[in-house]
Amino acid sequence: MTGASLSRLVLPGAAFRMLLAAGAAALLWSFLGCRAAPMTGRRQLLLVPESQEISMGQAAFDEVQKQEKISTNATLTAIVERVGQRIAAAAERPDYQWQFQLVQGDTQNAFCLPGGKVVVYEGILPVCETEAGLAVVMAHEVAHAIARHGGERMSQSYAVGAVRQAVAYATQSQTEVRRELFMRAYGLGAEYGVLLPYSREHELEADRIGIMLMAKAGYDPREAPGFWRRFARMGSAEQPIEFLSTHPSDERRAVTLQELVPAAQTVYLQAPALYGQGEQLPITLSATPAEPAPPMAPTAFEANAVRPPTMPR
Repeated sequence: MTGASLSRLVLPGAAFRMLLAAGAAALLWSFLGCRAAPMTGRRQLLLVPESQEISMGQAAFDEVQKQEKISTNATLTAIVERVGQRIAAAAERPDYQWQFQLVQGDTQNAFCLPGGKVVVYEGILPVCETEAGLAVVMAHEVAHAIARHGGERMSQSYAVGAVRQAVAYATQSQTEVRRELFMRAYGLGAEYGVLLPYSREHELEADRIGIMLMAKAGYDPREAPGFWRRFARMGSAEQPIEFLSTHPSDERRAVTLQELVPAAQTVYLQAPALYGQGEQLPITLSATPAEPAPPMAPTAFEANAVRPPTMPR
């Protein structure tokens, strides 16, 4: 569709109202984006109270406790708890009620819900190999929580919804067909112009914060790029084109983290205790794979933010 064709979809008066609505939305975004993400200083749009995020996180964690099978491997559970507590101390959020849960399953995944509820699946441990590898994963997930990425995504969804409503009002004088075409065009723009890039930005920001957290906790940050290279080698599915993915490619993450190693190494050498690689993980999972858990209905937090993915976020 040419620019001239697109211009005929909108009457001059409606175009003015659209421009006004878009300008107001941009001004609101800029004005409310006054909170800075920890360590990176990136300005954020947060319309959701943190207390609400934490409440949703607790509800989601309760569902995980009910529906997932808790690991029976006492040694690995203790390691997850130990690494988690060290990362939590580095995060400096004593107001969070930290909990660390190792669950059964071959899924290569982990996530941290608002308020400090961390879930690690046994399936990710072979990729981790050591305590430091596990620290890469857990610090990354904790970074999502302390940077309030879930709340930011919810806020972005609210903002996009508000602009959709403004566009709907601005195009009310158009024919239904033209209005539908325009709304579809806007929807595509919202998906690939705002929401997906921000999700990739969250991932890279969590990598940046995470490598500093693990270093501060006393784990060698040089393990971070190595973990993502191992993950790339062990991945079974072909990765999507980065533009159409909510996650940066594993290789891009490894390269970015490698660039951050010198700064993280300085933080590491100043840590109260140095654990280096820590213990080698005794990967002696059950010879009989655990039965897959029944699919979980989306929680309120997952429905409004981002559902835990099938790879470390």
